Amino acid sequence: MRIVESPRFLIDENLSPDIATGVLDRNPAVDIRHIGGTGAPPRGTLDPDVLAYCAHEHRVLVTNNRKSMPGHVTDLHVQGRHHWGIFEVRDENAVGGIIEELLLIWGATDASEHLDRIRWIPE
Repeated sequence: MRIVESPRFLIDENLSPDIATGVLDRNPAVDIRHIGGTGAPPRGTLDPDVLAYCAHEHRVLVTNNRKSMPGHVTDLHVQGRHHWGIFEVRDENAVGGIIEELLLIWGATDASEHLDRIRWIPE
């Protein structure tokens, strides 16, 4: 029997914490954190450490960091390590669309579906 686990999310510090708040306002069952918030890495945490936290916690990273993050993901794969998914935000000002997309993903997918995948949100 396969156990289905809903995705868990970490919102990068460069994105609005309103994303996590908005998701939780709509569905308090979603496991979502924002860097600098309770139970998450502090603001200023280096990208490799954010990825390590996400790997340890089985969290999808939601980020708009297209400069340094791709290199860190490549380093992970070279080391034979994995990540639980990275969602690249197209427009960080589209908070409502990001919230809707995360709620849809949480309700319709299993966490393992995002392993080592990078995708854009909102689509």
